[in-house]
Formats: sequence, C-alpha cells, structure tokens
Amino acid sequence: MKRSRVWLGIGLAGGFLALLHGSATAADLSQEVKAPAAQEAAGPGTAAVPPTVTIKVDQSSLDNGGTLQISGTAPAGKPVTIEVTSEQKVRASRFDADLDKDTGKRPYILYMTEDMPAFYKLFMPKEQKEALEKLKKEGSKWSVSKALKDLGADAAYSAPAKASIDRYQATLLGSVIGSRGELLAKMDAKENRKRSMQLLKAKFRSPGKVFGAEVEVMPDGTFKAAVKIGQGLAPGKYSVVAAVDKSTRSQAAVFENRISFPYVYLGNAGASVNLFYPFFLALAVMIFGVMMGAGGGFILNPLLVTLFPLPHTVVAGTVMPTVLFSQGSGIYNYSKIKFISWKVGVAIGLSTIAGGFLGPKLTELVTLEQYKFIFGWILIGLSALMLWQTMPGYLAKNKKEQAILKEFKKRAEEAAKGATKDTEPRKAA
Repeated sequence: MKRSRVWLGIGLAGGFLALLHGSATAADLSQEVKAPAAQEAAGPGTAAVPPTVTIKVDQSSLDNGGTLQISGTAPAGKPVTIEVTSEQKVRASRFDADLDKDTGKRPYILYMTEDMPAFYKLFMPKEQKEALEKLKKEGSKWSVSKALKDLGADAAYSAPAKASIDRYQATLLGSVIGSRGELLAKMDAKENRKRSMQLLKAKFRSPGKVFGAEVEVMPDGTFKAAVKIGQGLAPGKYSVVAAVDKSTRSQAAVFENRISFPYVYLGNAGASVNLFYPFFLALAVMIFGVMMGAGGGFILNPLLVTLFPLPHTVVAGTVMPTVLFSQGSGIYNYSKIKFISWKVGVAIGLSTIAGGFLGPKLTELVTLEQYKFIFGWILIGLSALMLWQTMPGYLAKNKKEQAILKEFKKRAEEAAKGATKDTEPRKAA
C-alpha cells in the first residue's frame, strides 16, 4: 500500500514536470515563429528605419538678397521640393463675391489673415520648368491648388496653411459702404488650407513669385539648387525645408536677410523700399501735378502700384498724406490771394470726411485688377475733362471768368503792396 502511494506520487510529479516542459516548449516555438516574421518585415539583420531628408545652405546671412546655394540628401528616386519661408508676417485679404456654381448665389465673405509669410516660395525640380511656364500663361486665372498638384509640390505646401484666418459674412449693402460684416466661426484645418491658397494668390498674385524650378536631383538622392533671394524683400530670418512627401521632410535650415539705409522695411506691405526712388519720383510728380492744379496724387498712385512691390491698399493709404502736404501749401498760398470760398470749401470738406471713412474699407474688398480698372477709368475721365478745357470753344466761353480772376489777383497784389508801404513808415519811426 505504501509502495503504491510512493509510485502514485512519483507519477503525479512526473506528469506535472512534463506539463511544465510542454508549456515552455510551446512558448519557445511561438517565439521562434514570430521572430523570423518580424525580421522579414524589417529586412534581414536590420531594423526598420524611416527615410530621412537633410538640407544645408552655404550662407548664414545675405545683405539685401543674393544667391543661396542649397544642398542635401533624400531617398533615391524621389522628387524634392524646397520651401523657403520668411519669419516676418504680413496681412492678406480676399473678398469672395464670385458666383457659386452649386447655389447660384454670391457668398460675400471676406477672408483675412495677419499670418501670411512676407516671402514664400516653393522650388521644384528643373524638370517642371515647362509646366511652370505653361502656368504663367494662364494669367490671372491660375489656381494655387491646381498649380501645387500639376507641379508636384502639394506635399511641400506647409507654412501658409498654418495661418490663422478670420472670415466675415458681409452683405451687398455692407460691401458698398465698406463693412466687414459678422465674424464667422473658425474653419477646420482642411478648409483653412484651401482658403490659405486663395490668400496666397491674393498676396503674391503672380505664379512666378510663388513657384520656381531650380532643384537638381541626382540618381542617388542628393540634390542641389541655386536660389535667388531678390532685393527689396523682408528682413529677418528665413527657414529652408526640403520635402519629399507629407511625412518626409527635413529639419529647417536658417539664414538671415539684412537690409540697411536707404532701404527701409514696410511692415504693412511686407517689402523693403529704397527711399530715394519714391522721394525723387514724388518730387517730379508733385511739381507737374500742382502746375495742373491736380495735386499730383492721381499721377503718383498708379506709378507706385506699377513700379514698386507694394499692395494697392498700402499705396492708397500712403498717397493720402502726400496729398495733404501739397494741399496744405496750396491752401496757404491761395488764401493769401483770396481765391478761396470758405463756405463752399467747408461744405465739400464735410462730404470728404465721410468718404475718408468709407474709402479705406472699400479698398480691402477689391482686388488689384479691380482697383486698376476703376482707377484707370477715373484717369481717362479726368484726361478727357482736361482736354475739353483746352479746346478753343471752352476757352472763349470762359474769357469773362479769366478776366475776373486776373482782376482779383491784381487787387490782391495791390492790397499786399499797400500793407507793405503802411508798415515801412512805422518801422522808420
């Protein structure tokens, strides 16, 4: 009986040990199956490593622009797009009054941001030059979203998409008087990205200012590009990033753009201007304009829009104080010869105060093309009026008025001489 108990105990112990051994063997077998599978996924003898992109620039600073040599490495066989972005931000706005194809209505929404980079450009491989030239021929009808896809640069588009954009629901009447309207809720990331492209076009206008085809990519994945940073751009730091796709981007390389006098940075325009050029231009324009009795503002305005990289909104605001100076000196001189009707002048001045409030807001709601169209017709009208005033019939009709003006001037001069004679004896005494 005792022996049978001993053998029973030995049997149970042996069975328990066999069970433990079987479990360990099964675990070992399962590990042996999983290990080759993981190794096969990562490659024999290697760990899974995500593809990397590197980039470097040959200069840490530029003096009012210059040529920057950019180089780096990327996965072989992949196209490389370089994104160059300025640290300085600038304002951009777009008033959407285009007819909606789906609803048949005009949305009247004003999109506005203060976070648009003052300089932004994407550089693609040189093979895209032909596609870029084709894009430039589209004129004002080109689309940023379509250009990004056609040029293969959609993955690199990043900095403007992060801009904080406000949108206002305007009305037709509100747009006429320059009201921005009701502030709407923030957009989601996808819609914000879409609207940022429209604002990018509104700010830079030309596809040549947003895209370039300068990158040379080698078969082994190395790349290089000679990127020209023009004069008159924003000062400060610029970041340079190379992108292969949306998830494969390099760390940012940084350089600084420096400007010095006579260049000054205009923060509201996002550009630097040589002060001497507008100074001498305004001098010549004002001399000619005041000679015609026009003040010179209507000549200076289109010249600044055409010759300098300034938004039409900034040009309109900048010309205002120049007109103030010329009109101020004109008021003083006309008052001395008593050629001013203050009652009429004050009445007209009250209406100009209202116009001074409405005009700046309306300027935000028109594009540069619309601004040029409106201003162009105004200039044509003024030119026709001035031409008509030089015709013999008009001059003959106004001979009487000219005679009255000459008489007023003569009397004013005599009165001024009389006042001078009266003061001379007093000085002598």
